[in-house]
Parts: sequence; C-alpha cells; structure tokens
Amino acid sequence: MTQATISVPAADARSSKRASSRATRHTRSLKGRGVHQRRSILLTVVMAVMVVYALFPLFWLFVSSTKTQSELLSSFGLWFSGDFSLFDNIAQTLTYGNGEFVRWFGNTLLYVVVGAGGATLLAALGGYGLAKFNFPGKKVVFAVVLGAVAIPGTALAVPTFLMFSQLGLTNTPWSIILPSLISPFGLYLIWTYALDAVPTEVLEAARMDGAGEMRTFFTISLRLLTPGIVTVLLFTVVATWNNYFLPLIMLSEPTWYPLTVGLNQWNAQSQTVGGDAIYNLVVTGSLLTIVPIIVAFLFLQKYWQSGLSAGSVKA
Repeated sequence: MTQATISVPAADARSSKRASSRATRHTRSLKGRGVHQRRSILLTVVMAVMVVYALFPLFWLFVSSTKTQSELLSSFGLWFSGDFSLFDNIAQTLTYGNGEFVRWFGNTLLYVVVGAGGATLLAALGGYGLAKFNFPGKKVVFAVVLGAVAIPGTALAVPTFLMFSQLGLTNTPWSIILPSLISPFGLYLIWTYALDAVPTEVLEAARMDGAGEMRTFFTISLRLLTPGIVTVLLFTVVATWNNYFLPLIMLSEPTWYPLTVGLNQWNAQSQTVGGDAIYNLVVTGSLLTIVPIIVAFLFLQKYWQSGLSAGSVKA
C-alpha cells in the first residue's frame, strides 16, 4: 500500500515533466516558424525589388520602341503614347542607311560564332587538359591563369591594338576574333568543373579499351562537361556580343562594325553638322540587339543552372 502511494506522485511528476518538455519544444517550433516566416517575407521583398530593377530598363526600352521620333521626345517615357509604331520603327531600322543595321548584326554574329565559339572550345580543351593531366610547371600555369582572370580586358585593349597594327590586322575581322578566342575565366571554370565532373576511372577504362586521348575527350569527356561548357559559352557569347571598347579602337571602317559601335554611331550623328536625329531607331535597334541574348538564355537555361549547381551535392 505504501509503495503504491509513493509511485503515483512519481509517475505524475514524470508525466508533467514530459508535458512541459513537449510544450517547450512546441513553443520553440512556433518561434522558429515565425522567424522563418519573417525571413521569407524579407527575401520575397528583396527579390521583387531586384526583379523590378532588372526589368525596368527593358520595359522602358520596349515602350520607347513603340513611339515615333516626336512622341519619344515629348511624351512620358514610362507609358505608351500616340500610335503603336513598333513595326514601323523596326522596318526603318532594318532599312536605314542601305541596311547598315543588318550588316552590323551579321558582323556581330560572325564575331560571336567564331570568337565566342572558338574561345569555348579552347577553354574546354585547355581546362580538361589541366584538370586531368600532370606535367612540369602546372602550378605556374595555374598562377598565370588566375592572374589573367584578374586583368580587365580594357587594360589590354591598347597593347593589343599596337600589336595588331604592327601585324597589319587592324580594321579587319581578325582584330576582333583573335582577342575573343582567349577566355581565362572560361579556362579556369572548365578546369575546376572537370576535376569532379570527369571521373579518372572512366578515362582509365577508355584507355584500357584502346581509345586515344582525343577520342576519349570527344566521345566521353565532352558529354560529361556539357553543363560547364554551356555555362562558359553563355559568358563568352554575352561578353563578345556586348564588346564595345575593343571594336571601337580596332575598327575604322563602318563595314566591320558590330552592333554596339554601329548604334553608338547612329546616336552620335545627331551631334554632327547636318546629321539626322534618329533616336527612335537607336532605341528600336537596341531592343532588337538584346532579343538574341534573351533567346539564348532561355534556350540554354537548364544547362546553365545545372552547370552552376554541379558539385554542390556529394553522393
């Protein structure tokens, strides 16, 4: 009887302790959810501000491209006004100056396909070789690549111009294509990506089966490196497409201008004696210029996201 009397209060105490512990955990859980909720709202607001900041210039560019020259200078810049003149502006942009815009667009495509495409291929070959082969001076090469990444391209523009003028290559497409073939950042990115993306065991198995190094690269390694290569391709395409300073000092003949330099020439001709002010065509040409880049990002987005997240999860 005495033992039963003593054990009941003890059981009640243990039950009360467990209930108190559950209540404490529940309170902490509610607090945690509250903090998480506040953080989610803050992140949502920040992301919304960033989206508006990124899309605001595009919205202004589209709205301005729908206006005539007079409406562009007299109406409110953030909303439509008068007749919808987008298609008329596009037609005038493509035909103005005997089709200068079309020629500049073709030049830009040439520089991107040959320059950015070649830079991506060279970066893939070089980065793969540095990641999977050992040779004397590898650390020196690593230091040189990192140093090249830290040097801005504008700092090399004038020395490159002096060298190309001695070779007689200025005012030719080669003066834009050859410098575009060098991408230290792309080389470094492929290098770091290939370390984990291409297993050494797979390469050794291919060599044991009699496959040469080039065949192994193009049949096995290239497929494994696809996300990283597409990421480098996007960076090099954008850099070459938006390249302005190098073509500005290298080219003196409008025939070889890219879009960046050509549109700036259109914009500057209003300041010359007898020059026409064609701001509506400059704005419309800028809108047409960014369309291929947007399409490239949307088309290659899945590869780009895969390339950025590769190696973040370890099996």
